[in-house]
Amino acid sequence: MQKTLKKYFPVFLLPTLAAFLISFVIPFIMGVWLSFTEFKVVNDSKWVGLANYIRIFTEDKTFINSLRLTVKFTVVSVITINILAFLLALLLTRGLKGTNAFRTVFFMPNLIGGIVLGHIWSLIINGVLGFFGVDITYDPNYGFWGLVILMNWQLIGYMMIIYIAGLQNIPDQLSEAAAIDGASPLQTLFHITIPMVMPSVTICTFLTLTNSFKLFDQNLALNGKSADTSLLALDIYKTFYDHTGLKLAQWHGMGQAKAVIFFLLVAVIAFIQLRATRQKEVEQ
Repeated sequence: MQKTLKKYFPVFLLPTLAAFLISFVIPFIMGVWLSFTEFKVVNDSKWVGLANYIRIFTEDKTFINSLRLTVKFTVVSVITINILAFLLALLLTRGLKGTNAFRTVFFMPNLIGGIVLGHIWSLIINGVLGFFGVDITYDPNYGFWGLVILMNWQLIGYMMIIYIAGLQNIPDQLSEAAAIDGASPLQTLFHITIPMVMPSVTICTFLTLTNSFKLFDQNLALNGKSADTSLLALDIYKTFYDHTGLKLAQWHGMGQAKAVIFFLLVAVIAFIQLRATRQKEVEQ
């Protein structure tokens, strides 16, 4: 059996490897190369070195604002989504009636596409704020919190399912032993429950962190017309199509350079987060 597997292993590996190279590795390498060029089309590029990266921080007024807004949005979303999802998971693992129905209802928003969600919440929020003469599409203050609400509504149910799986894997003996020793519910929560669900915390934090940084379609649909509420992904998109003041090739090069910075930023932050939370798992 082992000899047969070794013999046919390349046959099963090569199609997947070829697809990975064609759809990810090669485009990624080309994208990094194009970030150092000016181009209108991929096969007609002019090398300019670090000029695109310099323009991002000197001539482009939107990048730093979008970066600051994205970091703020990610911090708020990661905290609120994980806390609320964990509390819901605790509530729905208490053996209440209708638990399965509640789990389904809370999970359903995750199945709706981002563009649709953006338009739905745009109608809802503008319907409420319209009484005060406010349009979320153009108001940056309301637009930011509108994005936070939308992100929470979409992801809380998904993260809740992961936390429920973690909570259900905690041995009952631990909680029983804590109760016998006189531990209060709060002490049990912080000294037994949370440490035991750290693998779920790692997964949920990673997913909320990366999804918040990469948010695009919801941002485009909800308040994409306002430059003051453009997160990084939307700002990169706009860079490719906003050709005011510079040549088309320069805008494309800057957009590609922003995409490379964006990738490195998300990768580094996600790596730090995974390392930090996994260390907590090892300690426990």
